[in-house]
Amino acid sequence: MRRFIPFLAPRPRVAVLRLQGLIASGGNGALCDAALAPMIEKAFSRGRPKAVALVINSPGGAPVQSALIAARIRRLAEKRKIPVHAFVEDVAASGGYWLATAADTIWLDESSVVGSIGVISAGFGFPEFMARHGIERRVHTAGDSKSLLDPFRPEKAEDVARLRRLLEPIHAAFKAQVGARRGTRLREGEDLFTGDVWVGQDAVDRGLADGIAHLVPTMTAIYGERVRLVPYAPKKPFFRRFGLGAVDAMLERLEERLLWSRYGL
Repeated sequence: MRRFIPFLAPRPRVAVLRLQGLIASGGNGALCDAALAPMIEKAFSRGRPKAVALVINSPGGAPVQSALIAARIRRLAEKRKIPVHAFVEDVAASGGYWLATAADTIWLDESSVVGSIGVISAGFGFPEFMARHGIERRVHTAGDSKSLLDPFRPEKAEDVARLRRLLEPIHAAFKAQVGARRGTRLREGEDLFTGDVWVGQDAVDRGLADGIAHLVPTMTAIYGERVRLVPYAPKKPFFRRFGLGAVDAMLERLEERLLWSRYGL
């Protein structure tokens, strides 16, 4: 009723988007652009929000999905002229930090881990295991590069060189995103794009974030005591509500667990 009474001003509204977990294409509950699009659109359009706050807790994942999600947030922010604030919980690393750069300001906890501005490709090799057990690998290809980095064959220098050529443009795009969004706030004379990570104030000092602050007191300080925080979170995939797709979910959870473990979590 409040909005229909002209002499009662509406409470300022801040949409709160929770972006938590692995970033992957089409995964069971992972962050991806297609799944997040409706939620992001609602956050920027419903109730004329004064701002959008991103609550980020992600060890990263797919670079393309990270770029698509961040680009969607920026398009809507610029179209509707709505400021965006990012609040990092445990981690915003790799693709998680890419998401944070979609915000105009990035806030951390004193123990938040951020950075890992790099690209990684990891796997396993089993050639000695195969030879020891008398197992022969038979692969026939049309095209010299179709068997790139076959884990059942010894690693070849030319394969590693080809992989580097694939990783470098992705790294360059990540660096360009951080440079464009953080600009002169980044500390000069220091290479922040080595894949290293920093904690709390150390990250702020390097310009990767703007300060140490938490969601509720910061939004209250900026938008007033009457500010209303409206949460938005991704819906649980339909099949997972009934325990279906358990194997895929387990494998995805294992991959996510490995990513979290890199940051001691």
